[in-house]
Amino acid sequence: MKRIHKVAVLGAGTMGARIAAHFANAGVPSYLLDIVPPDADGATRNKIAAAGLEAAKKSKPAAFMDPSLARFVTVGNFEDDLKKLAEVDWIIEAVVENLEIKRTLLKKVEAIRKPGTIITTNTSGLPVGKIAEGFSDDFRRSWFGTHFFNPPRFMRLLEIIPTPEADRAAIDAISQFCDLRLGKGVVIAKDTPNFIGNRIGTFSVLNVMRLMQEMDFSIEDVDALTGQAVGWPKSATFRTIDLVGLDILGHVVSNMTTNVHDERSDLKLPDFFNQMLQKKWLGDKTKGGFYKKVKAGEGKEDERLALDWKTLEYHPRQKPKFPALDMAKNLEDTGARLRMLLGLEGNPQKGDKAGAFLWTALSELWTYAANRLPEISDTIVEIDRAMKLGFNWDLGPFELWDAVGVETTVSRMKKEGKPVAANVEKLLASGQKSWYADDPQSPAGRKYWDLAKASWEPVEVPAGVWSVTVAKKSNGVVKKNSGASIIDIGDGVACIEFHSKMNILGLDIIGLMNQTLKPGGPGDNFDAFVITNDATNFSAGANLMLLLMSAQEEEWDEVDLVIKQFQNATQAIKFSPKPVVSAPFGLCLGGGTEMSLHAAARQPHAELYAGLVEAGVGLLPGGGGCKEMLLRAIDGAAAAHGKSSGEALAGSVEMLEGMKKAFEIIATVKVATSAHEARGLGFLSDSDRITMNRDRVLTDAKTRALELVRAGYEPPVPRTDIPAPGENLLAALKMAAHLMRQGDFITDYEVKLAGKIAEVLCGGNVTPGTPVSEQYILDLERETFKSLCGERKTQERIQYTLKTGKTLRN
Repeated sequence: MKRIHKVAVLGAGTMGARIAAHFANAGVPSYLLDIVPPDADGATRNKIAAAGLEAAKKSKPAAFMDPSLARFVTVGNFEDDLKKLAEVDWIIEAVVENLEIKRTLLKKVEAIRKPGTIITTNTSGLPVGKIAEGFSDDFRRSWFGTHFFNPPRFMRLLEIIPTPEADRAAIDAISQFCDLRLGKGVVIAKDTPNFIGNRIGTFSVLNVMRLMQEMDFSIEDVDALTGQAVGWPKSATFRTIDLVGLDILGHVVSNMTTNVHDERSDLKLPDFFNQMLQKKWLGDKTKGGFYKKVKAGEGKEDERLALDWKTLEYHPRQKPKFPALDMAKNLEDTGARLRMLLGLEGNPQKGDKAGAFLWTALSELWTYAANRLPEISDTIVEIDRAMKLGFNWDLGPFELWDAVGVETTVSRMKKEGKPVAANVEKLLASGQKSWYADDPQSPAGRKYWDLAKASWEPVEVPAGVWSVTVAKKSNGVVKKNSGASIIDIGDGVACIEFHSKMNILGLDIIGLMNQTLKPGGPGDNFDAFVITNDATNFSAGANLMLLLMSAQEEEWDEVDLVIKQFQNATQAIKFSPKPVVSAPFGLCLGGGTEMSLHAAARQPHAELYAGLVEAGVGLLPGGGGCKEMLLRAIDGAAAAHGKSSGEALAGSVEMLEGMKKAFEIIATVKVATSAHEARGLGFLSDSDRITMNRDRVLTDAKTRALELVRAGYEPPVPRTDIPAPGENLLAALKMAAHLMRQGDFITDYEVKLAGKIAEVLCGGNVTPGTPVSEQYILDLERETFKSLCGERKTQERIQYTLKTGKTLRN
């Protein structure tokens, strides 16, 4: 299979520059080329590509996983640097959406590229086949569409659009590369206008706008109904448009209205939207769209105003009043929530505008999606995957239909005289009641109804794509409680899965961890363990509510016991005779990071937000986090300083630098915004590998665990000879905190907190180089943590965070 070592991106606009940035995230070098500005000479000839790269460096959210990765992108221009295309394995065209401009540039490329070099277009609207019409056979064999979604780092969907002439081996090579190296979910789409994601997404958004006007709803009403209630992103409809840009949506819609003639061609952008385009109210990029942020006064939070679509005037955001929605929020399951909202659990409530709106929006979405088969895709699977990966829906349209009930909804549509898609009639006529069914034997754990074959077919996934949910279906659960489960994932490896809300670490998770890793427990039958789960976030940290209640009741023995049990769990991970691999992803905060720090190895997803955030709530890491950061600082200093006595090491410059870094990371609550950054902060070691594709984390972690077993894993021995940094470094760190206070960067209470953190990190006020044990540092951590729980200001911080999700600087 063709290997991709170097790429070229033609066009350094928003998409082109961010695509190059994401290649850099994968460690793949690229050329980023654009036109030469008029009258440019010398270095200014690359001005446009350089500006694109600069914009990518400054973009929010960050296009680069670490600023240093920008070194992988080399800028150039179409006149001086096209010859460099002979060096690359893949060329991506991402210039403006104009057929003639694309063809003119590609003619020049055709003359330079070496035969067999893959060349693709990132067009979101032009017919892929038409762009390369009349080009050489070799060019056309290597030509197809690769439609990235913006921002490419965060949006996982990649639509690959083959042409009839495209070489299957080239498509397979790019599919595999993008899956493994770029972390993409690849969906094969047909060469139809707007492909899959934007075709379904555009229909949905235009229909929602039509309903809003007909039912006289406000912008805020629609966003309350089309967000998490239906398993769609929190940004819902209009906040999402602001993020994407009204001009981008306008472009996608105009492409659809020009080129698509289907049963819903009546839908168009409303007048208020076109007026906003004329006024250049394009969303976040112009500081105002459907919402607008207004700076508040000193010490107050900025306010977000909402637009009245009838008057085009902004007003303070109103909280929509939908009693049914408030009730439905208590239901975790999307299907149950929607059945309640749609009035399918009993009789629809009279005058329930929320239910009426959702029923029309969803029933028409289902019909539209079913009517697109086989026009835009041969099966339902690609449509569902495109909507989940490209629009962050929890469930694709057909999965959502299954969750609500296909038979029930179709009979209601018929009763109301609504059009029903022929394809769903075909499904029901075949005696099937759902689009999907469980299939424990298939790699995806489920099968789908293939309309063309009129049979159940397994949902296919690339080898290595796996989840804890699928593992449970095929192998079952060994042991379980309310917060965690032990799952047999085969080959002598068990997975420790958290499943509490936000994967908060409570006594249930800690208890099962301790039982599993101690001899005589359920872990005896396994050779290795993996800690991971299928949620959005690995773990948001410890159960603060439980802690606050115990502290307010002054149940100090209870607090002591909880910390001790958590410390026992982290030490059980570290000293387990069988290797434990932690595979964190998403938010991995506080106790979540402490667990990972103690594992034999870590196999994180690239999108990792890790940090020891306890100081934000007036505490310090109490589960061995301070100890592990101290050990990393000491080991790093010893490696740089060379062999010497504990006292000499404790007094060395290397130790000072390492301790300053560890202290700053904990005291200033530093959170890594990627696995690359987490390595820089010491949360990952140099030997830890990073998985780019979220769907491969479990497989990669299991592989890593088995490697450790085969290498004859020996657990570490608890250390008793740690040279304590001691009193001199403690004084230096306290002085640093004092200076921060003088500069008004921190509060008086934060000085006190910093002092407590410094005391634990330095091993107390002892002679530098005094040998101490891991247990001694753990005891210091526990005592200090407990004393901070008793502080009024810490309790205020915890309370504030529980109430608002933000931190209080008191």
